[in-house]
Amino acid sequence: MKISDIKSNLELPVIVAPMFLISNPNMVIECCKNGVIGSFPALNQRDSNGFEVWLKQITGELNENDAPFAVNLIVNPVNKRLEEDLKLCIQYKVPIIITSLGINADLIDAVHSYGGLVYHDITTIKHAKKAANAGVDGIIAVATGAGGHAGTLNPFALVNEIREFFDGTLILAGSISNGRNIRAAQIMGADFAYMGTRFINTEESAANNEYKDMINTSSAADIIYTAAVSGVPANFMAQSLEKAGINSDKKDNEKSSLKDLNDEAKAWKNIWSAGHGVGTIKNVTTTKALIQNLKNEYENT
Repeated sequence: MKISDIKSNLELPVIVAPMFLISNPNMVIECCKNGVIGSFPALNQRDSNGFEVWLKQITGELNENDAPFAVNLIVNPVNKRLEEDLKLCIQYKVPIIITSLGINADLIDAVHSYGGLVYHDITTIKHAKKAANAGVDGIIAVATGAGGHAGTLNPFALVNEIREFFDGTLILAGSISNGRNIRAAQIMGADFAYMGTRFINTEESAANNEYKDMINTSSAADIIYTAAVSGVPANFMAQSLEKAGINSDKKDNEKSSLKDLNDEAKAWKNIWSAGHGVGTIKNVTTTKALIQNLKNEYENT
Protein backbone atom coordinates (compact mmCIF):
# COMPACT_ATOMS: atom_id res chain seq x y z
CA MET A 1 0.00 0.00 0.00
CA LYS A 2 1.23 3.49 -0.86
CA ILE A 3 0.41 6.83 0.72
CA SER A 4 -1.37 7.77 -2.52
CA ASP A 5 -3.65 4.75 -2.07
CA ILE A 6 -4.49 5.88 1.45
CA LYS A 7 -5.15 9.50 0.55
CA SER A 8 -7.47 8.58 -2.32
CA ASN A 9 -10.17 7.58 0.20
CA LEU A 10 -9.63 10.42 2.65
CA GLU A 11 -11.69 13.54 3.20
CA LEU A 12 -9.02 14.95 5.52
CA PRO A 13 -5.33 14.17 6.12
CA VAL A 14 -6.08 12.97 9.64
CA ILE A 15 -5.30 9.90 11.71
CA VAL A 16 -7.39 9.61 14.86
CA ALA A 17 -4.94 8.37 17.47
CA PRO A 18 -5.35 4.99 19.18
CA MET A 19 -6.37 6.01 22.69
CA PHE A 20 -5.95 3.58 25.56
CA LEU A 21 -9.35 2.59 27.00
CA ILE A 22 -11.07 5.15 24.74
CA SER A 23 -10.93 3.94 21.11
CA ASN A 24 -13.32 1.18 20.04
CA PRO A 25 -14.79 -0.31 16.84
CA ASN A 26 -17.71 2.11 16.70
CA MET A 27 -15.35 5.08 16.70
CA VAL A 28 -13.00 3.46 14.18
CA ILE A 29 -15.81 2.60 11.78
CA GLU A 30 -17.34 6.08 11.97
CA CYS A 31 -13.94 7.66 11.35
CA CYS A 32 -13.22 5.51 8.31
CA LYS A 33 -16.67 5.90 6.81
CA ASN A 34 -16.36 9.67 7.11
CA GLY A 35 -12.98 9.93 5.47
CA VAL A 36 -10.31 9.87 8.18
CA ILE A 37 -8.12 7.03 9.43
CA GLY A 38 -9.50 5.48 12.61
CA SER A 39 -7.37 3.42 14.95
CA PHE A 40 -7.41 1.53 18.23
CA PRO A 41 -4.92 -0.20 20.53
CA ALA A 42 -5.05 -4.00 20.41
CA LEU A 43 -4.78 -3.89 24.20
CA ASN A 44 -8.14 -2.16 24.49
CA GLN A 45 -9.46 -5.71 24.40
CA ARG A 46 -8.61 -7.87 27.40
CA ASP A 47 -7.26 -10.76 25.31
CA SER A 48 -6.47 -11.76 21.74
CA ASN A 49 -9.81 -13.48 21.28
CA GLY A 50 -11.58 -10.22 22.01
CA PHE A 51 -9.16 -8.41 19.72
CA GLU A 52 -10.16 -10.74 16.88
CA VAL A 53 -13.83 -10.01 17.55
CA TRP A 54 -13.12 -6.33 16.99
CA LEU A 55 -11.11 -7.02 13.83
CA LYS A 56 -14.00 -9.06 12.44
CA GLN A 57 -16.46 -6.26 13.22
CA ILE A 58 -14.35 -3.54 11.64
CA THR A 59 -13.32 -5.43 8.50
CA GLY A 60 -16.89 -6.66 8.11
CA GLU A 61 -18.36 -3.16 8.08
CA LEU A 62 -15.75 -1.28 6.07
CA ASN A 63 -15.41 -1.51 2.29
CA GLU A 64 -12.85 -0.50 -0.32
CA ASN A 65 -14.28 3.01 -0.59
CA ASP A 66 -13.78 3.76 3.10
CA ALA A 67 -10.62 5.14 4.65
CA PRO A 68 -8.22 2.47 5.99
CA PHE A 69 -7.95 1.71 9.69
CA ALA A 70 -4.97 1.18 11.96
CA VAL A 71 -4.11 -0.97 14.96
CA ASN A 72 -1.65 0.05 17.66
CA LEU A 73 0.73 -2.66 18.90
CA ILE A 74 3.00 -2.19 21.92
CA VAL A 75 6.43 -3.49 20.90
CA ASN A 76 7.85 -4.03 24.36
CA PRO A 77 8.73 -7.14 26.42
CA VAL A 78 5.94 -6.33 28.88
CA ASN A 79 3.40 -7.02 26.11
CA LYS A 80 3.10 -10.78 26.22
CA ARG A 81 0.39 -10.71 23.54
CA LEU A 82 2.45 -9.13 20.79
CA GLU A 83 3.12 -12.28 18.77
CA GLU A 84 -0.47 -13.50 18.93
CA ASP A 85 -1.94 -10.09 18.13
CA LEU A 86 0.47 -9.62 15.23
CA LYS A 87 -0.63 -12.94 13.74
CA LEU A 88 -4.22 -11.69 13.80
CA CYS A 89 -3.21 -8.42 12.15
CA ILE A 90 -1.56 -10.43 9.38
CA GLN A 91 -4.58 -12.70 9.06
CA TYR A 92 -6.98 -9.76 8.72
CA LYS A 93 -4.50 -7.71 6.68
CA VAL A 94 -4.74 -4.64 8.86
CA PRO A 95 -3.78 -1.76 6.51
CA ILE A 96 -1.70 0.23 9.00
CA ILE A 97 0.13 -0.91 12.12
CA ILE A 98 1.10 1.79 14.61
CA THR A 99 3.97 0.62 16.79
CA SER A 100 4.93 2.08 20.17
CA LEU A 101 7.62 1.62 22.79
CA GLY A 102 10.04 -0.36 20.67
CA ILE A 103 11.17 -1.25 17.14
CA ASN A 104 10.93 -4.79 15.82
CA ALA A 105 12.43 -5.52 12.39
CA ASP A 106 10.61 -8.88 12.12
CA LEU A 107 7.28 -7.14 12.75
CA ILE A 108 8.00 -4.59 10.04
CA ASP A 109 8.87 -7.34 7.56
CA ALA A 110 5.74 -9.30 8.49
CA VAL A 111 3.46 -6.31 7.91
CA HIS A 112 5.19 -5.47 4.63
CA SER A 113 4.72 -9.07 3.48
CA TYR A 114 0.96 -8.56 3.03
CA GLY A 115 1.22 -4.95 1.82
CA GLY A 116 0.58 -3.23 5.13
CA LEU A 117 2.29 -0.11 6.42
CA VAL A 118 4.10 0.47 9.70
CA TYR A 119 3.96 3.87 11.40
CA HIS A 120 6.03 4.29 14.54
CA ASP A 121 5.41 6.92 17.19
CA ILE A 122 8.35 8.79 18.71
CA THR A 123 8.97 11.70 21.06
CA THR A 124 12.68 12.30 20.39
CA ILE A 125 14.95 12.72 17.36
CA LYS A 126 17.03 9.78 18.58
CA HIS A 127 14.06 7.44 18.34
CA ALA A 128 12.97 8.96 15.03
CA LYS A 129 16.35 8.08 13.53
CA LYS A 130 16.13 4.57 14.94
CA ALA A 131 12.70 4.11 13.36
CA ALA A 132 13.86 5.48 10.00
CA ASN A 133 16.86 3.15 9.98
CA ALA A 134 14.59 0.20 10.76
CA GLY A 135 12.57 0.83 7.60
CA VAL A 136 9.24 2.07 8.92
CA ASP A 137 6.88 3.65 6.41
CA GLY A 138 5.92 6.54 8.62
CA ILE A 139 6.99 8.38 11.75
CA ILE A 140 4.47 9.84 14.18
CA ALA A 141 6.16 12.87 15.73
CA VAL A 142 4.58 13.35 19.15
CA ALA A 143 5.39 16.92 20.11
CA THR A 144 4.89 18.77 23.36
CA GLY A 145 1.28 19.29 24.37
CA ALA A 146 -0.02 15.98 23.03
CA GLY A 147 -2.28 13.82 25.14
CA GLY A 148 -0.93 10.61 26.61
CA HIS A 149 2.80 9.87 26.47
CA ALA A 150 3.83 13.18 24.93
CA GLY A 151 7.22 14.52 24.00
CA THR A 152 8.79 17.80 25.09
CA LEU A 153 10.04 19.17 21.77
CA ASN A 154 8.45 22.07 19.91
CA PRO A 155 6.59 20.78 16.81
CA PHE A 156 8.53 23.08 14.45
CA ALA A 157 11.85 21.74 15.69
CA LEU A 158 10.65 18.14 15.69
CA VAL A 159 9.29 18.21 12.14
CA ASN A 160 12.22 20.17 10.75
CA GLU A 161 14.85 17.84 12.17
CA ILE A 162 13.03 14.67 11.12
CA ARG A 163 12.67 15.99 7.58
CA GLU A 164 16.45 16.33 7.37
CA PHE A 165 16.85 12.53 7.32
CA PHE A 166 13.39 11.05 6.60
CA ASP A 167 11.34 11.49 3.43
CA GLY A 168 8.65 8.96 4.28
CA THR A 169 5.21 9.67 5.70
CA LEU A 170 5.36 12.10 8.61
CA ILE A 171 2.48 12.49 11.05
CA LEU A 172 2.40 15.33 13.58
CA ALA A 173 0.77 15.04 17.01
CA GLY A 174 0.30 17.66 19.68
CA SER A 175 -2.56 20.07 20.42
CA ILE A 176 -4.18 19.69 16.99
CA SER A 177 -7.78 20.64 17.63
CA ASN A 178 -9.34 22.13 14.49
CA GLY A 179 -9.16 22.26 10.72
CA ARG A 180 -6.77 25.22 10.77
CA ASN A 181 -4.34 23.17 12.85
CA ILE A 182 -4.56 20.31 10.34
CA ARG A 183 -3.67 22.68 7.52
CA ALA A 184 -0.83 24.12 9.60
CA ALA A 185 0.63 20.65 10.19
CA GLN A 186 0.84 20.15 6.42
CA ILE A 187 2.42 23.55 5.87
CA MET A 188 5.06 22.64 8.46
CA GLY A 189 5.99 19.56 6.45
CA ALA A 190 3.81 16.78 7.85
CA ASP A 191 1.63 14.55 5.67
CA PHE A 192 -1.00 13.89 8.34
CA ALA A 193 -2.30 15.38 11.55
CA TYR A 194 -2.65 13.00 14.49
CA MET A 195 -5.67 13.86 16.65
CA GLY A 196 -6.60 12.24 19.95
CA THR A 197 -8.03 14.54 22.60
CA ARG A 198 -10.48 16.18 20.18
CA PHE A 199 -12.13 12.80 19.57
CA ILE A 200 -12.57 11.84 23.24
CA ASN A 201 -15.74 13.93 23.35
CA THR A 202 -17.58 12.04 20.66
CA GLU A 203 -20.66 9.93 21.25
CA GLU A 204 -18.83 6.84 19.97
CA SER A 205 -15.91 7.26 22.38
CA ALA A 206 -15.65 4.81 25.29
CA ALA A 207 -14.86 7.65 27.71
CA ASN A 208 -17.45 7.96 30.46
CA ASN A 209 -19.56 11.08 30.96
CA GLU A 210 -17.46 12.34 33.88
CA TYR A 211 -14.35 12.18 31.73
CA LYS A 212 -16.09 14.06 28.92
CA ASP A 213 -17.43 16.69 31.33
CA MET A 214 -13.89 17.26 32.64
CA ILE A 215 -12.67 17.71 29.06
CA ASN A 216 -15.37 20.35 28.51
CA THR A 217 -14.32 22.38 31.53
CA SER A 218 -10.52 22.10 31.23
CA SER A 219 -7.99 24.37 29.58
CA ALA A 220 -4.33 24.04 28.62
CA ALA A 221 -3.37 25.34 32.07
CA ASP A 222 -5.04 22.28 33.61
CA ILE A 223 -2.77 19.80 31.84
CA ILE A 224 0.05 18.38 33.97
CA TYR A 225 3.02 16.51 32.52
CA THR A 226 4.06 13.86 35.02
CA ALA A 227 5.51 10.37 35.36
CA ALA A 228 3.73 9.81 38.66
CA VAL A 229 0.91 7.75 37.15
CA SER A 230 2.70 4.98 35.24
CA GLY A 231 6.42 5.67 35.43
CA VAL A 232 6.50 7.24 31.96
CA PRO A 233 5.81 10.99 31.57
CA ALA A 234 2.38 11.76 30.17
CA ASN A 235 -0.15 14.60 30.14
CA PHE A 236 -3.10 14.38 32.51
CA MET A 237 -5.88 16.71 33.62
CA ALA A 238 -5.08 18.26 36.99
CA GLN A 239 -8.59 17.67 38.33
CA SER A 240 -8.23 13.97 37.62
CA LEU A 241 -4.85 13.78 39.36
CA GLU A 242 -6.16 15.62 42.39
CA LYS A 243 -9.19 13.35 42.63
CA ALA A 244 -6.81 10.38 42.71
CA GLY A 245 -4.77 11.98 45.48
CA ILE A 246 -1.76 12.84 43.30
CA ASN A 247 -0.17 16.23 43.93
CA SER A 248 -0.58 18.00 40.59
CA ASP A 249 2.11 20.54 41.52
CA LYS A 250 4.74 17.81 41.64
CA LYS A 251 5.91 17.26 38.09
CA ASP A 252 7.95 14.07 38.28
CA ASN A 253 9.39 13.90 34.78
CA GLU A 254 12.01 11.21 35.30
CA LYS A 255 11.47 8.28 32.98
CA SER A 256 11.50 4.74 34.30
CA SER A 257 10.71 1.35 32.84
CA LEU A 258 7.15 0.64 31.81
CA LYS A 259 5.09 -1.09 34.47
CA ASP A 260 3.17 -4.31 34.00
CA LEU A 261 0.41 -3.63 31.49
CA ASN A 262 -2.30 -4.59 33.98
CA ASP A 263 -0.99 -1.94 36.37
CA GLU A 264 -0.89 0.53 33.49
CA ALA A 265 -4.54 -0.16 32.64
CA LYS A 266 -5.66 0.27 36.25
CA ALA A 267 -3.82 3.58 36.53
CA TRP A 268 -5.30 5.06 33.35
CA LYS A 269 -8.83 3.90 34.07
CA ASN A 270 -9.47 6.54 36.71
CA ILE A 271 -6.77 9.12 35.94
CA TRP A 272 -7.60 10.83 32.69
CA SER A 273 -5.31 12.12 30.00
CA ALA A 274 -5.74 15.04 27.61
CA GLY A 275 -3.55 17.32 25.51
CA HIS A 276 -3.09 21.08 25.55
CA GLY A 277 -5.76 21.45 22.87
CA VAL A 278 -8.43 20.57 25.42
CA GLY A 279 -9.38 24.21 25.93
CA THR A 280 -11.21 24.41 22.60
CA ILE A 281 -13.53 21.48 23.37
CA LYS A 282 -16.86 22.55 24.82
CA ASN A 283 -19.34 19.83 23.89
CA VAL A 284 -19.93 16.20 22.93
CA THR A 285 -20.83 15.48 19.32
CA THR A 286 -20.96 12.58 16.93
CA THR A 287 -17.78 11.52 15.18
CA LYS A 288 -19.45 12.25 11.84
CA ALA A 289 -20.41 15.80 12.83
CA LEU A 290 -16.96 16.48 14.26
CA ILE A 291 -15.21 15.36 11.06
CA GLN A 292 -17.54 17.48 8.93
CA ASN A 293 -16.78 20.52 11.09
CA LEU A 294 -13.04 19.85 10.83
CA LYS A 295 -13.41 19.54 7.07
CA ASN A 296 -15.23 22.88 6.84
CA GLU A 297 -12.52 24.59 8.90
CA TYR A 298 -9.76 22.96 6.87
CA GLU A 299 -11.25 23.94 3.52
CA ASN A 300 -11.87 27.53 4.64
CA THR A 301 -8.29 28.04 5.84
